[in-house]
Amino acid sequence: MPSMAMSLIISIFYLAVFLISSPSFVAATRTLQNRTESRRSLRYSLNDDNDNDDDDHINKIDKCLMEIDNWAENRQKLADCAIGFGSKAVGGKGGKFYEVTTTDDNPTNPEFGSLRYGVTRDEPLWITFKDKKMVFNLQQELIINGYKTLDGRGSEVRIAGPACLVIQCVEHVIIHGLYVYNCRPTGGGGIEVMSSQDHVGRREQTEGDAVSIWKAKHIWVDHNYLFDSADGLIDAVEGSTYITISNNRLSHHNEAMLLGHNDNYVEDKGLRVSILYNHFGPKLVQRIPSMKAWRVRLGGVEVVNNYYEPWLMYAVGGSAASTIVSKGNVYKASDDSELKEVTKHLDPNEEDWKYCNWISDGDLMKNGAFFTPSGSGDLSSDVYKDVLITEAKSSTKVHYLVKYAGPWKCGKNLEC
Repeated sequence: MPSMAMSLIISIFYLAVFLISSPSFVAATRTLQNRTESRRSLRYSLNDDNDNDDDDHINKIDKCLMEIDNWAENRQKLADCAIGFGSKAVGGKGGKFYEVTTTDDNPTNPEFGSLRYGVTRDEPLWITFKDKKMVFNLQQELIINGYKTLDGRGSEVRIAGPACLVIQCVEHVIIHGLYVYNCRPTGGGGIEVMSSQDHVGRREQTEGDAVSIWKAKHIWVDHNYLFDSADGLIDAVEGSTYITISNNRLSHHNEAMLLGHNDNYVEDKGLRVSILYNHFGPKLVQRIPSMKAWRVRLGGVEVVNNYYEPWLMYAVGGSAASTIVSKGNVYKASDDSELKEVTKHLDPNEEDWKYCNWISDGDLMKNGAFFTPSGSGDLSSDVYKDVLITEAKSSTKVHYLVKYAGPWKCGKNLEC
């Protein structure tokens, strides 16, 4: 009897060895392991250097994103992490998932699986990307319909021009985790482009913005890398409002942002934009960044916990009774004695400056940088109460808060 039991044990042992070593078992195990690693990789990528990942060393958005378990299976929880004026942007939350499987593009009749097909549908869609790296060379502007999320997590998604992104006359769009660059003027001359699944129309020539926001509301632009475009990197004009621009890297460019259409466009008085945790001006190759960081007209903008590398004209500009609250930022001026001022009033008449309410509170000025305030100097004043809505952390923490600006990458020894 004992010998029979021993024989049975030996048989089970060899059967187990055979099954474990079989190609199908190994393949299934590796697939499961890769999926698990993929789900964890985004969190691990933020924790690779975890010496300073306590609440004082990570911004509120990144903390929220890091706390999403199995992010690849819970992608739409991203929409719950928005803060600031664009906090209500839902993008494609609640809608179906749409996977981009090809970089091919047809501006008037896009095929299923293409990026343009997805962004022009009328239904809410959460758009993801199949391949680890996808480079889109769009010949005509990509007009994004409402209730869409472009979610680049897990892939390296490059919108590499010459045409780039347009958000026009719609609401609820989230742009997350993309590289957008090399944008140039396109269109004009009667060229037609699809703007929704039932409409193809003629377009005027674009200005060459990386992200153009036009008459749009509830927009969140987060964790992207934007550089080298003909006009603005992000322009929000023609009455656009309720926008958060966060955790982006912006560099290698002249005029990074324009907020507001023109000084006489009354609808822009309602413009509200949050600029949070961005890194302005990292060096690319051997070029020192050349940029006017941004300009606002008429509306109200909160600028919280951003990092500014040296600028060649000005970091913050504005006109036409604009309201700017700068809190907890780092402004590092260049060594040029003529380029120390952070601000630039663009109203030609100095008497009009008093109508611009600009205030700096808790900003860290490096290398002789200085901020010229105007209007009310009291942060508790009513003119600021509807503009500053995001809690700022100390400017001494900013280099940690912007550490993960730009698209997230996977961690050590982990695949996306």
